[in-house]
Amino acid sequence: MTTTAGTGCHVGVDVGGTKVLAVRLAAEGSGGAVTDHPGEAAVAAVAYRPMPGREAPPEAVEVAVAEAALEAAGGRPIAAIGVSAAGLVDRAGDTYLFGAHLPWRDAPVRARLEQRTGVRVVLDNDANCAAYAEVRAGAARGVDDVVLVTVGTGIGGALVLGGRVVRGAHGLAGEFGHVQVVPDGLACECGLRGCWEQYCSGRALERVTRVALGRHLDGPEVAARARRGDGVAREAFGSVGTWLGVGVAGLVSAYDPELVVVGGGVASVGDLLLEPARVALRTSLQGTDHRPVPPLVPAALGPEAGAIGAALLARDGRG
Repeated sequence: MTTTAGTGCHVGVDVGGTKVLAVRLAAEGSGGAVTDHPGEAAVAAVAYRPMPGREAPPEAVEVAVAEAALEAAGGRPIAAIGVSAAGLVDRAGDTYLFGAHLPWRDAPVRARLEQRTGVRVVLDNDANCAAYAEVRAGAARGVDDVVLVTVGTGIGGALVLGGRVVRGAHGLAGEFGHVQVVPDGLACECGLRGCWEQYCSGRALERVTRVALGRHLDGPEVAARARRGDGVAREAFGSVGTWLGVGVAGLVSAYDPELVVVGGGVASVGDLLLEPARVALRTSLQGTDHRPVPPLVPAALGPEAGAIGAALLARDGRG
């Protein structure tokens, strides 16, 4: 996989806990878009690979990333690949430091992928990539101060202030899911206890449902039952949504955003999750009679947001 510097298409690859998803931006290749995303976010091609898993050798993940990127490119030259990774990425975008759901540890992922593909690689945290996509072409377009929360297997987060992604002194800002909300609470995969994502995530949704029903249902099953009006499933989304609003209230107090965008697979049910979150946001935030309460809205770009944002960052330059 080779390219001439400055020419070719831009591919984004999202590396998550269960799959590797690659996209090619529609504006940079022939053929119509395969998504209904507008403008810069329109996607011409999508490719998937299963995530090898936490116990797999790190090289297996890199092979999956390279293969998915090549398939999405469809034989076109690639100018750069953006990689959106769930977990901690250093400020320079060189090293994947740690993640509960991926096998890399202190790994020079950017350099290794460049060596494997022969293409310039831009590496960033998945929520940063999703936030960039939503600000450029999604639910937060035209808004300068935004908090993004992604509710999926766990919780991801990103902060945009003054129109720029805030990465922090070491690149680790936005790890909202591992803020402790219950001292000595439920054990988290990260090694701590009582993390927000243990009460507000796909896994939390499944746990609440399992306790109520005495058997396991995965997240999509719970969502389908909730849409059909099942009381247990709706109560489970109500519990997770309430925890979402409680956590978002803390973020609003800290950062005073104009808008809060909620994405991720769990958020695909819309108001079943977001309405209890809005109620809890208002009841958990100080001074709501004397201050604006930011709208809490669904993300617009769906499960491709991280990959789209990675492609846009590869095209625009990771700031």
